[in-house]
Parts: sequence; structure tokens; C-alpha cells
Amino acid sequence: MKGYLGEFEELVLLTIAVLGDKAYGVALKENIEERTNRNLSIGALHSTITRLEEKGFVESWLGGATNERGGRRKRFFKVTQTGKVGLHNMKSLRDELWKNAKVELAFDKKNQA
Repeated sequence: MKGYLGEFEELVLLTIAVLGDKAYGVALKENIEERTNRNLSIGALHSTITRLEEKGFVESWLGGATNERGGRRKRFFKVTQTGKVGLHNMKSLRDELWKNAKVELAFDKKNQA
């Protein structure tokens, strides 16, 4: 794999894939916050996206200027082929670990918090 894919990087990369052609900063932030039920700073998100671009997992481009943004342009993101390979590798690793840890992770559903 081309560089390690951290947990938050994986979450951001998967969210970019989910949003497709609507994947830009604010939409990513809102989607991740909704799914994780926690606040996320736009700075932390942009730092993560920059790392993903440096690793070749994401590419970006500027959209057209809009009046609603005061003439500013949105930066859109998409998962590259390298990013797809990275995500598949992480999924395979997680699936293998879950499969092998099944006995250790068993719990009594009646006594669940």
C-alpha cells in the first residue's frame, strides 16, 4: 500500500466516495459529523485531505464560482485508483481481523449497555 491509511483518513476517503460528485469541504464535514455524532473542525478535515492527496489517494479540482459563496469556488474531491486500492486493502485487513477475533468479541446482548 502506498502509505498507511489511518482511521480518520479512511473515514474521509469513504465519505468522499459516498458523496461522489458532491464531495467538497463543507459537505464532507457535515456528513462525517452526522454519521459520527461529533464535531469536526474544517482545519482537521483539510489537513487530512491534504495528506490523502499527497499519498495519491485523492485528487481535487476547483468548481465554478457561485454567487452564494461570494464568487468563490468550491474545491471538489474524488477517490483515485490508488485510493480505491488502499480502501480495499484496509477492508480486507479489517474483515480478516473481525473474522479471527469473533470468539474474543462475543458478548451477551442481554447485558449490553
